[in-house]
Amino acid sequence: MPDTNNELHQLLSDIQRALVQQKELTGEMLFVDPVAPAHQQEITAMAPRKKTPPAENGPDLFGLTPAPAAQLPAYPAEAWVSAANLGDLNTAICECVKCPLGHTRTKFVFGVGNPNADIVLVGEAPGADEDMQGEPFVGRAGQLLNKILEAVHFKREEVYICNILKCRPPNNREPQPDEIEACEPHLWKQLELIKPKIIVCLGRVAGQTLLRTTETLTNLRGKVHNYRGIKLVVTYHPAALLRNPNWKKPTWEDVQWIRKMYDEMRAAPNSQA
Repeated sequence: MPDTNNELHQLLSDIQRALVQQKELTGEMLFVDPVAPAHQQEITAMAPRKKTPPAENGPDLFGLTPAPAAQLPAYPAEAWVSAANLGDLNTAICECVKCPLGHTRTKFVFGVGNPNADIVLVGEAPGADEDMQGEPFVGRAGQLLNKILEAVHFKREEVYICNILKCRPPNNREPQPDEIEACEPHLWKQLELIKPKIIVCLGRVAGQTLLRTTETLTNLRGKVHNYRGIKLVVTYHPAALLRNPNWKKPTWEDVQWIRKMYDEMRAAPNSQA
């Protein structure tokens, strides 16, 4: 038994974290009824958005608003860091073998879309179709993503689409910490070059990774987070919608809200869009 209250508190926190992660991984938390009661909708639907307050210190690598220093690890001392555009960056990293996935991939999946996009969509890693074609979100989930974008009047070529990992994990398993550590800096550089106004994380893994959190997808949705000075929101991964159609309604709410946020930003007097 723990000898102090601090040790007991830590033990309970560890147990809670493990239970949350297990629940997310096994898919036990299901949205059985996609329509919440009316009084619940007023409280928990997409209307009340909590915006993360801007950080007070810590330099921002992208030259935007400050972000917490703890969320700004330094770039590795590698040549690709000086890439002037996405093409140069792709050329510099496309043969990367810093983690074992570099030896098992079919094709390196860099990213695709508008290099000056206002919106960047980030998934966790390529799947089988992406590994074969070298382009993110081209399988069934990608086709659904295209339909979702079109439904809120975005074309695939207007946005930029990429993943945290550029190589496919075996059997589409979740990215491992060492793989993320090796590959996420490439994503930082992509975002620095694109300079988006909004990042949309597709799925729990992408949201947790970029925000350095263990919060559930339920808690991450419906809020504007701060990622290196960029607005970041989290919604369901299209592959999850294929497994559970009940999640289509909350996803539709999310993307409508994102579209509204984007339109308001463009209409703002000081907007440069």
